[in-house]
Amino acid sequence: MDAPAPTDALAVQIRRFLEQLAATRRAAPRTLQTYGRDLWALHRFVSEQRLELDARALELFPLRRFLATFAGRNVAATIARKVAALRAFYRDLQRRGEIRDNPAQSLRLPRVKRALPRPLSVDDACEVMEVPEAAPGEERLRLRDRAMLELLYGAGLRVSELCGLDLSGLELPSRSARVLGKGSKERLVPFGEPCALALAAYLAIRPRLCHPRSGAQDPHALFLGRHGKRLTVRQVQHLVRRYGMLGTGRPDLHPHALRHSCATHLLDAGADLRAIQELLGHTSLSTTQRYTHVSVDRLLEIYERAHPLARGD
Repeated sequence: MDAPAPTDALAVQIRRFLEQLAATRRAAPRTLQTYGRDLWALHRFVSEQRLELDARALELFPLRRFLATFAGRNVAATIARKVAALRAFYRDLQRRGEIRDNPAQSLRLPRVKRALPRPLSVDDACEVMEVPEAAPGEERLRLRDRAMLELLYGAGLRVSELCGLDLSGLELPSRSARVLGKGSKERLVPFGEPCALALAAYLAIRPRLCHPRSGAQDPHALFLGRHGKRLTVRQVQHLVRRYGMLGTGRPDLHPHALRHSCATHLLDAGADLRAIQELLGHTSLSTTQRYTHVSVDRLLEIYERAHPLARGD
């Protein structure tokens, strides 16, 4: 991350916060990048407004004016992220004893409408799982892709969890996998027999995924590319879009839609919300509860289509 050259108090405070965030909190690279971008934007604003370049001298009103510069040209989620960056920055100053009152605490978060990806129907999900078997291409890649899709849908994994999964984390006899989720939290996820069969078929040909000349292969990664390297998130996203188009005609299918479909289908079948929360690795039950709205919407749709009292006949 490129940082400005100034050595004023605010610049020093920002650099120190970002360094501490990277060193002790194991923040994701993307979080560091976005927090850094937002805080250096604050630095530019303070400088342009000829205010004192010191976070300790900034009160609530200048922070609100800073956020107001983004209104109208940024969506609510972007503004909310900037508020989160300011709050984290000022909490750090408070922990260090540099400020007593935290002005960022009074910043209001905009309402963010978080749209869930459109889930697949059960039939469409089954169709997508089976597409690799008939798709053109090498058998070793088709078997890998079938196993990958089965695990994304069958265990409700995040795409980052799938790509980070190691061979040592897979327990085929017990049909479970140990994955590393958000915040480096480990959890055990179960999967069904179709997924286990697909994984067994893939593991049988996995040795064939290696560098064509050297034979080199990542010894740890479960899912490999054709040259033996760990599959990346981007590669998996591309493959899911391809199979979504082949299986259902959906060019927008994303790995998270498979995770969402898994949760929705479990809920529709009567699974306990707490159990789904555990499976998906949600810290808060409110995150899992978002899926109930989808099921309620579907129930209303069915009611209006099927119930005689809904039609007003």
